[in-house]
Amino acid sequence: MGILYIVPTPVGNMEDMTFRAVRILKEVDLILAEDTRTSGILLKHFEIKNSLMSHHKFNEHGTSAGIVSRLLAGENVALISDAGTPGISDPGFFLVREAVRAGVEVQCLPGATAFVPALVSSGLPCDRFSFEGFLPQKKGRQTKIESLKDEERTMIFYESPYRLVKTLEQFSETYGGDRQVSVCREISKVHEESVRGTLGEVITHFKEKEPKGEIVIILAGRGKEVKSEEIKMNN
Repeated sequence: MGILYIVPTPVGNMEDMTFRAVRILKEVDLILAEDTRTSGILLKHFEIKNSLMSHHKFNEHGTSAGIVSRLLAGENVALISDAGTPGISDPGFFLVREAVRAGVEVQCLPGATAFVPALVSSGLPCDRFSFEGFLPQKKGRQTKIESLKDEERTMIFYESPYRLVKTLEQFSETYGGDRQVSVCREISKVHEESVRGTLGEVITHFKEKEPKGEIVIILAGRGKEVKSEEIKMNN
C-alpha cells in the first residue's frame, strides 16, 4: 500500500521549502496540484520532474476515488496546493478523509502556513486562538461575524485586498472601533507588511493606502485588548 503525503509549499519565499518536501516530491509516483501551472513553476525551480495531475475543489469529488485506488495499489502520492499547507483554506480534507477511510497511511509534512507567522508577529495573544479562514462572501457573512462577538480567543481570518476595508468596517461596527487588530500581507515576500493598531486606525490606514497581496487578519478576542501603546501601527 502506498502513502499519501500532504506537502506544504512556500507562501512566498522559495527558500521556505524544506529539504524533505523536495525529496518527497521527487520520489513519489504522482503529484496532485491545485493549479498545475502555478505548481509547475515551483517544481521547475527545484528541478522536480514528476507526473503532475490537477486536483482542486471543483474536481476532487470525482478524482479522489481513482487516487485512493492508486494508493491501495502501492503508489505513493503527494498533494500540494498553490501555497501553504493543503487543507488549510485549500483543497485537501476530502482526499485525506477518503484515504483514511480506505486504510491508507497519510503523512503531513510540517511547513509553511500563512496564518502562523501572521499570528506570532501580531503582538496579540497566540496561546489560544480561533482560525476562521475566509468569511462567507454574501449569505451568512454578518451572521458569522455576529456569532463571534463573545469569542475571547484571538481570531484569524483570510481576506482578499478588495474586501479588506469592508471586512474591517464590519468588525468595527460589531466589535467596536477600539478592538486591536493586526493586518499582515504578502507574508515572506519582498513587500511583507504588518499594520497594527485599533480597527479604527487600521481602517484609516488602508483607506489612504490601497491594500495589495494576500492578507491575514489577526483580531483580538473580547476582553483581550492590548493597551494602545503596546501595539503600534506600522506605516
